[in-house]
Amino acid sequence: MLDILADRTYRHLFLAQIVALLGTGLATVALGLLAYDLAGDGAAMVLGTVFTIKMVAYVGIAPIAGAFAERVNRRGLLVSLDLVRAASALALPFVTEIWQVYVLIFLLQSASAGFTPTFQATIPDVLPEETRYTRALSLSRLAYDLENIASPTLAALLLAVMSYNTLFLGTVAGFLGSALLVLSVLLPSPKAPKPRGIYDRTTRGIRIYLATPRLRGLLALNLAVSAAGAMVLVNSVVAVRGFLSLSDSALAWTMFAFGAGSMMAALLLPRLLDRIPDRPVMLGGAALMVVTLLGLAGITAATGLHWNMLLTAWFFIGLGYSSVLTPSGRLLRRSAHPEDRPALFAAQFALSHACWLITYPLSGWLMTQFGIIPALLALAGLSGIGIAISLALWPAKEGAEIEHTHENLPLDHPHLKGCRIHSHELVIDDLHPRWANQF
Repeated sequence: MLDILADRTYRHLFLAQIVALLGTGLATVALGLLAYDLAGDGAAMVLGTVFTIKMVAYVGIAPIAGAFAERVNRRGLLVSLDLVRAASALALPFVTEIWQVYVLIFLLQSASAGFTPTFQATIPDVLPEETRYTRALSLSRLAYDLENIASPTLAALLLAVMSYNTLFLGTVAGFLGSALLVLSVLLPSPKAPKPRGIYDRTTRGIRIYLATPRLRGLLALNLAVSAAGAMVLVNSVVAVRGFLSLSDSALAWTMFAFGAGSMMAALLLPRLLDRIPDRPVMLGGAALMVVTLLGLAGITAATGLHWNMLLTAWFFIGLGYSSVLTPSGRLLRRSAHPEDRPALFAAQFALSHACWLITYPLSGWLMTQFGIIPALLALAGLSGIGIAISLALWPAKEGAEIEHTHENLPLDHPHLKGCRIHSHELVIDDLHPRWANQF
């Protein structure tokens, strides 16, 4: 897996991702302490609003940013967005009012909503071979999982010798480091598409996404992942500190179990995906999450909740979680021409976070109102619905992608089942069997 780091351009981009993730992790810790200083016992409400602002920015800004990413120099765009993020983080230690936090977080997360999908869309251009790109996806997943462990540890060490406001300077350093690393390499510049109107550019990624059967299936799997993931990310603290009355360190180990499962999947997936198609791997990962949630609910109902069971369950949910998310970049890569990838990755970014915008509050409400067993069952059911929808929308046998130029053939023509638009071309993903030999 590590052999792809021999590519200088990818190595610098991967290091840029790592330092930016570390900076973001430090900001997460510092924001919690800043919220407590400003709002006291109302800090939870402030943080809840901050996370809502984050999701709204991701859902609303990403498609717009993706629309303009195709028309500007990618390196210049990524560096500019890193500088906006750094400036927003630099201002956070000086705020005196809660509304100022909200404004700065919106600016920072709006820049992230433009940066992340554009960055993700650049990697398949840097590593065009699918096997190498698959290993890059696994490394990226590992970076996210390791950040969940490294950032809190680094924050704890820094807080032992300095105030929490200094952590924001670490965030600034992370974003500036990311900008310098991106600036140090030349990035591929795909052929610019023909001029399009604002509406066409801003909705193009989502229209391509929703017109492609495999991506409609991916969207349903995003719902499955967010339902199971929200149970872990939202309710772990209640389960560990409330139901089990364990310490803060026990909560850290519980979240580590989830991250360990995700890292295990990221390490195993490259070789697995060399032999098995994406669809069964991703559906299998989603099914593992559902079975685990149902199993934990059943055992808890019979014997009560025990920490070792929770650790085991969270490990398997992490395994399934990464098994769905890691290969998703491969689906996006093969579903668009290079010039359309920023828009398509932005659509995935926005639509997947829209799922989280639903499941985050739902998970917390279910746990608060009904308890852990109903929450486990309800979220397992929602995840199962996502799997069922994916099975219905994503054909088990996808046809080869065939370039076609019948410009006047309507998209709802019965000869075509699930095609997508790229300029004046049609890329046929799933041709109706009756017409499979006609083109």
